[in-house]
Amino acid sequence: MFSDDFILIFAKKRMSIIEKLKWRYATKKFDTNKQLSQIQLSILKEAFNLTALSYGLQTLKMVIIEDKFVREPLVELSYGQRQVLDASHLLVLCIQTKIDDTDITEHFDMIKDVRNTPDTILDPFKKQLNATITNMAEDKKDDWATRQAYIALGNLMTVCAVEGIDSCPMEGFIPEKLDEALGLNALGLSSVLLLPVGYRAEDDMFATLKKVRKPLTKTIIEL
Repeated sequence: MFSDDFILIFAKKRMSIIEKLKWRYATKKFDTNKQLSQIQLSILKEAFNLTALSYGLQTLKMVIIEDKFVREPLVELSYGQRQVLDASHLLVLCIQTKIDDTDITEHFDMIKDVRNTPDTILDPFKKQLNATITNMAEDKKDDWATRQAYIALGNLMTVCAVEGIDSCPMEGFIPEKLDEALGLNALGLSSVLLLPVGYRAEDDMFATLKKVRKPLTKTIIEL
């Protein structure tokens, strides 16, 4: 049995998270005078790195851009959406253009190093994953990796809400041109999602609009 104090603390914590998720919205206008602290950026970096991903393989990279000179040309490549420039920082979620057995070897080497797991246990799983990745068509790899990027995006948006950071998830941009502008091709990366982060402007009309969501009875099925 849980104590009354534990139940009260749990309830308050739960409501705190829900209230923060209600506070969150896709910020359309950022305050250009406010910047995230290095501590906040560190939290976002760690949150990205701790995202739960398929097979545990980290085939994603996150590019963090603060320099407005670098970001200014990206407005046109984002169909005129100024969030990419006006936000404190722009996060670019990227997938690797090449995923192969090198990634698998690196992953299992880290497992062995961190957990001291013997090869006799790791080798069967390593062999199975090698076969899965090797037999996967390139377009399927891209699709699989892109889905992982969406998991990271959701994780980052939730952490942003908890930390009181505004964000705006964006698919509306031209990946090929953005990759060229940022030199991502040379790094073996391809951009799939943008996430401007910072603080909402006081006159962003969308900040005060009520959330429009179906009732739980329409979205949750309990069996």
